[in-house]
Amino acid sequence: MTLDRKRLCAVAGFLAAMMFTLTARAADLPHSPLLEPNARAIPVLEGVSPAVQGDHATKKVLDLSSLKWTVAGFVPNLWQLTWRAEGKWKLSEADVPSVPMKVPGSVQAALLAAGVIPDWNLPLQSRQSEWVENRHWICHAEIPDAWVKSGAEFRLECLGLDYAGWVIVNNQEVARFRGTHLPYGVDLTKVLKPKGNVIDIVFDLPPRWLGQFGLTSKMTEWKARYNYTWDWIPRIVQVGIWEDIRLVATTGSHITDLQCATDADVKSSKGMLQIGVTLGGKQQGTVRVALEKDGAAIRTEDVPADKANKITWKDLPIELWWPNLEGPQPLYSVTCRLQDAQGRELDSAQRRVGFKHVEWRQCKDSAANSDPWICVVNGRPTFLQGVNYTPIRALFADVTRADHEKRLKLYRQLGCNILRVNGCGYLEKECFYDLCDELGLMVWQDFPLSSSGIDNWAPEDAASIKELSVIAKSYIQRRRHHASLVIWCGGNELQGDLNGRKCDSGKPCGLDHPLLAQFGKITRELDPQRHYLVTTPSGPRAWWSPNDHGKGVCWDVHGPYNKESDEYWKLDDALFRTELGCPGAAPVAQIEKYVGAFKPMPATVENPYWNHPTCWWVDWPMLVADHGRAPKDLTEYVAWSQQRQTDALCLGMKTCKDRFPRCGGVLLWCGHDTFPIPTNTSIIDYEGEPKPAATALSKIWRTPPAHAAEAAKQK
Repeated sequence: MTLDRKRLCAVAGFLAAMMFTLTARAADLPHSPLLEPNARAIPVLEGVSPAVQGDHATKKVLDLSSLKWTVAGFVPNLWQLTWRAEGKWKLSEADVPSVPMKVPGSVQAALLAAGVIPDWNLPLQSRQSEWVENRHWICHAEIPDAWVKSGAEFRLECLGLDYAGWVIVNNQEVARFRGTHLPYGVDLTKVLKPKGNVIDIVFDLPPRWLGQFGLTSKMTEWKARYNYTWDWIPRIVQVGIWEDIRLVATTGSHITDLQCATDADVKSSKGMLQIGVTLGGKQQGTVRVALEKDGAAIRTEDVPADKANKITWKDLPIELWWPNLEGPQPLYSVTCRLQDAQGRELDSAQRRVGFKHVEWRQCKDSAANSDPWICVVNGRPTFLQGVNYTPIRALFADVTRADHEKRLKLYRQLGCNILRVNGCGYLEKECFYDLCDELGLMVWQDFPLSSSGIDNWAPEDAASIKELSVIAKSYIQRRRHHASLVIWCGGNELQGDLNGRKCDSGKPCGLDHPLLAQFGKITRELDPQRHYLVTTPSGPRAWWSPNDHGKGVCWDVHGPYNKESDEYWKLDDALFRTELGCPGAAPVAQIEKYVGAFKPMPATVENPYWNHPTCWWVDWPMLVADHGRAPKDLTEYVAWSQQRQTDALCLGMKTCKDRFPRCGGVLLWCGHDTFPIPTNTSIIDYEGEPKPAATALSKIWRTPPAHAAEAAKQK
């Protein structure tokens, strides 16, 4: 297309005028460089605290998630061009018109509900929504006038934003943010008006690639990596508000954080509780602290406000919290009430805790220098049996408490006692931990680092260590009060090769790695009762091999991920297996539901349905080899595949459990499907229903270890 001279002159004149206006406008706008976010990472009180009623209350939490939100998509920076020139962005310039949005929620879920993008769960249709990453998205809401009280101070608290962007209130930029794993806080006191307030959360373009394959040492954008493609999910890069967003109005001294840590003396069945209350505003008044169970007070104490940051109670009469199958899970409430000089309640905060004591012992007959892999809970050696708890859905912003509850109750029923949250994901939500506390499911939480295949070496640069240290501290401060938590781990499959190079795989990273050593230091300082594991696998070897049998070098290993022989398992002397898997097909009905326009058979790598997102778990050739022929139809294929998975997992699990206390435990890779992939190593399908392998494993899990008495005698 060509333009005549007159039109060219007109365009040039317009652009010159626009640039002059932008320059003048930008000088008046408070802003910071995009790579230096000024939204502040903050401590947050997640969950529900008792509301303080009456005129004396100094804090009110206003749930912005309850408002009517919309989202609109823009060609990158077009909205900003207009906003900087005219003082506001224009919805008429949106590339994707405004649609309703649920908060918390993902942009993709809003677009799906509005019919803008297709269902990414159907074969290859995830590719049709990848364009979402290439827009700026403005999430918009109006703040009710009644919420803005004269004389109050206001702070915006965003518990989860994914991933980077701007916070704009009343067309003023108040903050920039970057990072999925931190909650952010922004002071809005000087920005809010008596009425007519609006808030816009604007999402910038996410990082281009953080997926399964690449260089871990260069993956230095702190966003959940699994969204970019893993062997069990295609690329669906989440954008959105993934946790609660709220406006906190305060008019005086108030509680900003409540930290709790517990321990127990097993012999006396007495508990220890450490409490730390952080106050905002003047340190005045009294904090009344109470430990209660089922509404009955166990202990109370009034503490001067300026002394409430460190309170220690000992010799508490408590009942011990036990893992699933070992005993009950009694839980207690810690409530702190801030009172003024007249005893009037100003603010309150609450945490739920449980009391247990955990020690770690070396496995029987293990090498003298080996890591301890026998978990001793309340004096009782416990075989750790469970699964790697992958994200329930591709977009974790849209996962509900009910989604977690369905799967967690099933894991409890099956006989699991521990779940691992992998470093390719995120810090699981508060409701997940609450449910694990109630169900006796111990939690192993990775920090957000994972392998990448070519280079699996954790970042060592100063900036990454600084940023990840903030994230690790936030993880611990937000979750350490949970009774279910037992392990903090530096990350997934962080390793170099056996020759000492920082590439390939074979030898896990150790405490000589500066970042992983820093994680350990932070854990010891903030949560000394919890075990810190540098990475998993850990120890001299990442994988078990028959060639290493008897050498004492296989401590915590990963694999195998397919069926192995009886001879393999007879030689096994690994102390722990954090990942053990074998593929098994999804149910026939689920395959038929999600096959779309494709044909379900044959289940080979040449079939596009079975090759998306990966061909890793296609077991057709092995089934043909086992049976001497191809399956005659889908029903027979699924039956063969599921039986093969059942046999492989049961053999590995039973062999390892029979070796207890020479083996400390086994976790399966993985528990459930995140995406309706037709075959995977999961034992629970996409709809949350157990495969035959899960039912068969339950018999092993619910049977006590054959040598439990031997383990109890070991010191």
